[in-house]
Amino acid sequence: MADQQALDEVVRFTSDLIRIDTTNRGGGDCQERPAAEYAAEQLAGAGLQPMMLERTKGRTNVVARIEGTDPSADALLVHGHLDVVPAEAADWSVHPFSGEIRDGVVWGRGAVDMKNMDAMILAVVRGWARQGVRPRRDLVIAFTADEEASAVDGSGFLADGHPELFEGCTEGVSESGAFTFHDGAGRQIYPIAAGERGTGWLKLTARGRAGHGSKVNKENAVTRLAAAVTRIGEHEWPLRLTPTVRAALAELAALYGIETDLTDVDRLLEKLGPAAKLVEATVRNSANPTMLEAGYKLNVIPGEAVAYVDGRYLPGGEDEFRATLDLLTGPDVDWEFSHREVALQAPVDSPTYARMRAAVEEFAPEGHVVPYCMSGGTDAKQFSRLGITGYGFAPLKLPEGFDYQALFHGVDERVPVEALHFGVRVLDRFLRTA
Repeated sequence: MADQQALDEVVRFTSDLIRIDTTNRGGGDCQERPAAEYAAEQLAGAGLQPMMLERTKGRTNVVARIEGTDPSADALLVHGHLDVVPAEAADWSVHPFSGEIRDGVVWGRGAVDMKNMDAMILAVVRGWARQGVRPRRDLVIAFTADEEASAVDGSGFLADGHPELFEGCTEGVSESGAFTFHDGAGRQIYPIAAGERGTGWLKLTARGRAGHGSKVNKENAVTRLAAAVTRIGEHEWPLRLTPTVRAALAELAALYGIETDLTDVDRLLEKLGPAAKLVEATVRNSANPTMLEAGYKLNVIPGEAVAYVDGRYLPGGEDEFRATLDLLTGPDVDWEFSHREVALQAPVDSPTYARMRAAVEEFAPEGHVVPYCMSGGTDAKQFSRLGITGYGFAPLKLPEGFDYQALFHGVDERVPVEALHFGVRVLDRFLRTA
């Protein structure tokens, strides 16, 4: 059982890490090293020998291994990223890098994504050192750079350049799972992630005939691009159910006493009410236009126009995604991946999933654990290159009205102290027996 010092440390570590500004603006504009040094110092204080690794100066990753009691068991990867997305201080109630603790809540960028989980890992490991605890299987602890951009300096670099550090790892756990989802009717649901949609960030390029803005031009690159972007934005993607989503729908339907009618999933989602939010983004591929670039002067028709699209595809759905984009962009617009990563699928009948479920249920017996698929992606994508199956498991017990998912990349990101305490207890319980 996690001791009082672990409960105190998880709060302090979360606040300390938030105060270390690791804003990742993309394009290499980030310095994770101060946070990596902090994490390495805490691991060393637990008697471990952390390694600090960089592909690019200042973009630092930390890896350490804890030897388990069963040498025949496969190793488990436990990972969290150190970078955060930008935050505009003027929009916040408190400064986003203050790490302020007010009224039992820790405030700041990274409070839920994901310096809270980083702090939980550190608190659990240090607690074990005090108590003389060793896990059943080897644990590889990794804190990564660059997750909020391409991961090329983080998990991608580790997976491609240092696979030996993850020898024996067959499964991994990280962010975005085992948090309290309140359905508005008194039920507390704890979704554990067992899959991720693939990432297909696209660059669209339309070319045409440059000319004077006052002249007729039927080869206008902006017009061609706008038409393609409109087709993409208005496209209704067909229903595609993966095993994880089928399992999620079945368990949610059983929880609500609803027949699992997969012939009319949209109607089933309506019957699930607020709980439908856990699955509605993962029953289809998606493509959302997000950025436009064209022209340099109002009265000049440019010869080229560019757009960017955030595309996501389900496990097994990439071929359909590609073919659909070919049709939607048409003959006058070319498209290419500006960033691409695989979709993931994890079994929900594995011993590891069962142990995660048991750990949550021990400390939240009133809760209902269900599997779900993430609409976005994590470092688990890069670690999958090493044959590591990834789950989302960063436990938090949250009060009703606390919109956890809205705080990811949102304003006034924060986490209750009691949620951190719950997370440490659950993570401690799971990792001891995992």
